[in-house]
Amino acid sequence: MPKWGYSIIAEELDPEKTAKASGREIRVSHKAAREVCRTVKGMMLSNAKTYLRDVIDKKKAVPFRRYKKKLGHRGGLDKTSAGRYPVKTSQKILLVIEAAEANAENKGLDVDRLRVFHAAAYPGIKIKRYTPRAHGRASPKYETTTHIEIVLEEKPGQEEGI
Repeated sequence: MPKWGYSIIAEELDPEKTAKASGREIRVSHKAAREVCRTVKGMMLSNAKTYLRDVIDKKKAVPFRRYKKKLGHRGGLDKTSAGRYPVKTSQKILLVIEAAEANAENKGLDVDRLRVFHAAAYPGIKIKRYTPRAHGRASPKYETTTHIEIVLEEKPGQEEGI
């Protein structure tokens, strides 16, 4: 059994109405993943998947609010002007969202009423390697992996016949 858990408190989740999935130690930028998760959080499932596909096709930019020093401006962004098109990160987050959607279908939840309740990304383990240098020396080369968590929640819909 794995020794990791989710960053969201289990008491906040109703197991009857939620489905979750996580990607562990994914080799993408944790800074870009944080910004994409922040943007996707709160969206309906269909809107989030469409948005991520548009980012992959470079039609829509992801607003960067925290990691934005010397970052170029992009058109069509709300509340901030700095943004990027993190293609690789969006592909990996889309895979985790689709895994959560499959978990929701398996639980019997209505896929049309699902929304992204929780989306988080944070740094994972560091992959340590060395690059050779002059005079027989070596310098360390670190690559930080990323943990991605997605929780989908079924929104209460309108009752039939009203």
